[in-house]
Amino acid sequence: MKVAALFSGGKDSAYAIYIAQQWGWDVEHLITIIPEKGESYMFHVPNICLTDQLSECLGIPLSKAMTGGEEEVELDDLKELLASMEITGLITGAIASDYQTTRINRICHDLDIKVFSPLWRKDQRMLLKDMIDSGFEMMVVGVYADGMGEDWLGRMLDDDALADLDKLALKNRMNIAGEGGEFESLVLDGPNFSKYLNILEAERVWEGMSGHYRIDRAEVVDE
Repeated sequence: MKVAALFSGGKDSAYAIYIAQQWGWDVEHLITIIPEKGESYMFHVPNICLTDQLSECLGIPLSKAMTGGEEEVELDDLKELLASMEITGLITGAIASDYQTTRINRICHDLDIKVFSPLWRKDQRMLLKDMIDSGFEMMVVGVYADGMGEDWLGRMLDDDALADLDKLALKNRMNIAGEGGEFESLVLDGPNFSKYLNILEAERVWEGMSGHYRIDRAEVVDE
């Protein structure tokens, strides 16, 4: 089976790839859709340009396409890219988003591509803890939830961060893994990485009640 993976550079897509590799699958391609206007209903936005370098870290070639980010229309850009590839399976990092999952499943059904979502409906705290314990180095690069302030931008998702997320989840009923859009992440290293991403220049950008960690320069470094 020729398998590709939707890849945003975030923790969920990176972990889904890792699980597939643990199953013995050869993930032959990464697929990234880049919103031109910096916003999307379907696709990850913060620091999406870093997927080229993360592709090098993982040692998996990247295929990408631009999208205008218009609701529903942006799905055509994904479908066109998938149709151009000789694959029979697609891995996704979806956990709980019916909006994303139903649309990806519909596209893949039309193209006769099987969808594999190894994180689907799993306990979110368990998943985040498993990512940490597996050795993924994950950084918060976007925050959009009550209780998550500017100090979260650039913070690593480790056991201390998980303890703070436990408190926020209890207080504000947020999704502890950010599946409801509470925060976005970026993976810098992991157990399936042959190289790691080193951040050289970055800036916190805060706007009212939300913000993002803009990475202006990064380098790929040998382990």
